[in-house]
Amino acid sequence: MTDDSIGIDISKDHLDVHRLSDGVARQFKNTKMGFRALRQWIGPDHPARVVYEPTGAYHGAFEQACAGHLPLVKVNPLQARRFAQSCGVRAKTDAVDARMLAAMGAALILQADAPVAKDQHKIKELQLARSALVKDKTRLQNQLSQQNHPLARRLTRARLRQVKTHLQQIDMALRKQLQACPKRRRSLTLIKTIPGIGDVVANTLLAEMPEIGTLTKKAVASLAGVAPMTRQSGRWKGRDSISGGRKPLRDALYMSALVAIRHNPEMVLQYTKLKTKGKPAKVAIVAIMRKIIIIANTLVKEDRKWSPKIT
Repeated sequence: MTDDSIGIDISKDHLDVHRLSDGVARQFKNTKMGFRALRQWIGPDHPARVVYEPTGAYHGAFEQACAGHLPLVKVNPLQARRFAQSCGVRAKTDAVDARMLAAMGAALILQADAPVAKDQHKIKELQLARSALVKDKTRLQNQLSQQNHPLARRLTRARLRQVKTHLQQIDMALRKQLQACPKRRRSLTLIKTIPGIGDVVANTLLAEMPEIGTLTKKAVASLAGVAPMTRQSGRWKGRDSISGGRKPLRDALYMSALVAIRHNPEMVLQYTKLKTKGKPAKVAIVAIMRKIIIIANTLVKEDRKWSPKIT
């Protein structure tokens, strides 16, 4: 491995590649043949990092083909754009983006991500399909509540039954895929020992955060989007607020927190203390969400079940 950086801008048809050490730029097709050609071009002396941005459906095949073979680093597109602007680069083309990704990797000394499980893309695909079905279910329920015509209501009810059937099938397939790995199966068992977390939330946690059990408390809260961000400048101090993170994960934690503040004695106690101190309900719920994800991460890391700690 050499201390070099390669930036890759991924589009629907092509991979624009830039090697920082010699400034060589190449373009490969976003296909299996293109991935093989890319790996042959890089050669046996791998760089310290291959930096790229997630681009929806377009980066998935590249990630699957190169994970475990190249030191991949996936970066946030907004952060990559801000880095380019900080370097005075206003132009935005595929070639420029690849060059700036390579420069960003070297400047920030980014470390390669841990390779994801081979079936992680299948899990993510099932999770995305589930999210779409949940949206359809909500839309149909709202539509049904506003309809009066017997035919329209009958058709909507039929579609709603179909969506619910598909949801059950997706949940079954997702559960089967997650439990195919002994490590994930153990993680599911541990996470579900936390009062307030059921099958759906546990599945979502593992699907949206495969890194669980390997992160620090701050990192896991930040990835979930429940870490408070301080806003302060000189004498001015704004309110701390949460931002960023993985929205599907945060949505699942919100529903889990609502259950936990009613049925988990430890969470009930913390929620009551926060409310007694005058904290708004939303702030208290976010604190519970943060506590839940931190506990889940700790249980998986220490390979132990949840136990109450009320004093």
